[in-house]
Amino acid sequence: MEHNLYIYNTLSRRKEQFIPIHENKVGMYVCGPTVYGDAHLGHARPAITFDILFRYLKHLGYKVRYVRNITDVGHLENDADSGEDKIAKKARLDELEPMEVVQYYTNRYHKAMEVLNVLPPSIEPHASGHIMEQIDFTRKILDAGFAYESEGSIYFDVEKYNKKYQYGKLSGRNVEDMLETTRELDGQGEKRRSVDFALWKKAAPEHIMRWKSPWSEGFPGWHIECSAMGTKYLGAEFDIHGGGMDLMFPHHECEIAQSTAALGKESVHYWMHNNMITIGGQKMGKSLGNFITLEQFFCGNHKLLSKPFSPMTIRFFILQAHYRSTVDFSSAALEASERGLSRLMEGYSRLQKLTASSNSSVDTTGLRTKCEEAMCDDLNTPIVISYLFEALHGINLIHDGKDTISASDLEELKSVFTLFVEDILGLKPDNQASFEIEAYKHAIDLLLNMRLEAKQNKDWATSDKIRNELIALGFEIKDTKDGFEWKI
Repeated sequence: MEHNLYIYNTLSRRKEQFIPIHENKVGMYVCGPTVYGDAHLGHARPAITFDILFRYLKHLGYKVRYVRNITDVGHLENDADSGEDKIAKKARLDELEPMEVVQYYTNRYHKAMEVLNVLPPSIEPHASGHIMEQIDFTRKILDAGFAYESEGSIYFDVEKYNKKYQYGKLSGRNVEDMLETTRELDGQGEKRRSVDFALWKKAAPEHIMRWKSPWSEGFPGWHIECSAMGTKYLGAEFDIHGGGMDLMFPHHECEIAQSTAALGKESVHYWMHNNMITIGGQKMGKSLGNFITLEQFFCGNHKLLSKPFSPMTIRFFILQAHYRSTVDFSSAALEASERGLSRLMEGYSRLQKLTASSNSSVDTTGLRTKCEEAMCDDLNTPIVISYLFEALHGINLIHDGKDTISASDLEELKSVFTLFVEDILGLKPDNQASFEIEAYKHAIDLLLNMRLEAKQNKDWATSDKIRNELIALGFEIKDTKDGFEWKI
């Protein structure tokens, strides 16, 4: 490939040059949502982070198979091996079939991703649709000697695995200490050690979601789904596995152990994790009850929100921070992002209307190279955005007639902005704003032309009245050498 992409590999804890297993093909697996409630800002961050990676890999010329799963079975309360299934609990409370819950919230998740301009994955497998694959994967681990049956359930033997391989290498956990503190559990309960985790669980009589297996009628554990589906669609070894940092332990740590135990080798070459969205310094999430759903952001109906915020404002807010840094939510921060996005999209719109001259008096060279270098440096979207804002200064000077740009330079500048604003960052004019502008365009243009005529006739009272009342209604008016500009 022409460009050398470097990404931070969580496993090695350093930036590494991305070299795919197959020269022109990339296999990428990202953990999707457990669909028992509406998506919140914490769900938006990994979706947008790996959407950026998906878009940029395709820009570099790779054919990408992007797999993002839907967890609809086996994810128990508190991410544990006991308690009620999160989907089943929601179904019981709402008096619905579990798959009704799954379908309802999957549809809403898709709608949220659509308005955030997150591209759909190549494949979106459901855990409940791959029970046989998870049973087969569990059987391989049993056959390799790294799991045991207990009262119809199958558990992964972490202590035995750790004697041959290393459990804890992704998260940096000291497994010897974990094992030492759980030795008193010997002979108590189903598991030999509390650190052991379920591959298959025998269903209690009241458990709704259950399937037949060689060991019992039950359901798969949470972690086994990704090992089974990832290798089914991407092969025994694939390039990238991504997700939120909160999944590093135990979920992704268990995946590494499962795949190594079943296949004799690790499946994933590069592990990537986005950092958390925080609120008041604390992780935002459903389990903590401090989350704000995306729908609440779009409607503004939450006590911590000063107003509604558009999907593109949410996307821009997330992209302004590097994906490995924490982002602390506040309504003020979102308002700042809204203003920044408005400036960027206004400049982008102005760029489309610029007229070329015979020569350039502004230097527009190097923008493409700088943006590509930033993207190749572990997807540094904040730096890309800063370069685009730098270029806005020149665009505004040309727009105001203070500088000129040649036809070839203008074509290149338009090409770079389209590539990075739309194709890679995935930003676009906000749908609601576009609707309002279209609805009011002719009326506002008519009023402002009347104001222009009043100014020409030196009817300052009428001119000021039109301007002041439009401003009071929320319109921004700017006089230009050619007439006027306005926006909502």
